[in-house]
Amino acid sequence: MLRVGLVLPAGFNVLTYSTVATFETVNLISGEELYNISLLSELGGPVANSFGCITNTEPLDAGPFDTLLVGSGVCCTQPSPALAAFLQEASRKTRRIASMCLSAFVLAEAGILDGRRATTHWAWAQELQVRFPKVKVEMDRIFIADGPVWSSAGMTAVVDMALGLVERDLGADLARATAKMMVVHHRRAGGQSQHSAMLELDAKSDRVQDALAFARKNLRGPLTVERLAEAARLSPRQFTRVFRLETGQSPARAIENLRLEAARYMLEQGRLPIEEIARETGFGDRERMRRSFLRSYGQTPQAIRNVSHPLAQL
Repeated sequence: MLRVGLVLPAGFNVLTYSTVATFETVNLISGEELYNISLLSELGGPVANSFGCITNTEPLDAGPFDTLLVGSGVCCTQPSPALAAFLQEASRKTRRIASMCLSAFVLAEAGILDGRRATTHWAWAQELQVRFPKVKVEMDRIFIADGPVWSSAGMTAVVDMALGLVERDLGADLARATAKMMVVHHRRAGGQSQHSAMLELDAKSDRVQDALAFARKNLRGPLTVERLAEAARLSPRQFTRVFRLETGQSPARAIENLRLEAARYMLEQGRLPIEEIARETGFGDRERMRRSFLRSYGQTPQAIRNVSHPLAQL
């Protein structure tokens, strides 16, 4: 049994509970208590969340713990001297310590992130880097594991990190089963972008949404304006005009972004050869995909894969 301590700051974001739900689901699936969860606060006792609801907690010295998670408030806060000292000691005694969303600022204040890679919610990542220049902030990651120190982006990314912890502890099969039980659409790799190409397109009409759905299902093949217009039940001229009006992008640029997102996910999630990923996502060949990655991300596909799978050999 692995003991997990979850530190709850006053006014913590209610999504912090989702990590507890992840470990609880593991126990449910396995039929045994693989994880024992303790809810903690600096003084113990009742702690109000961002909704104003009360959670009863134990004091910080309720350990020892295998893993210590630090919950996130809805704004950046500075840890008290007592909490900072506790976290510093915990970072030496526990197997791993992890921040959720804005609690990266708490670990950074305690010096735990110095010299390490870390992430946080995209809206505060730049501030984290400015305030803590010793931290290697990666602004567009879902979660990062740098040795025994983990950190996640904001909101639902804490579920992805919790599933990553489960996979590291108990294997990929149980992590996948947990994600399935939780009806997580797909378990995102830590290196995946915090942004979604489909979300940013934000098409308003059903016809343009139908064309985008068709494109995502058929990235491997040619996606001409004529094919997309047919899926949208519009003429090519009408489709191009409506598409640009609704999304602010040309169809060609939108399709390239969808291909980039799909290729990046495949690079980070698995170990298919880069040539095969280029074919599966419609780039056709490795060099064309490489040029597109450099233009959009400033990195090659191989560089992005190396960050997610340092030991992967192609």
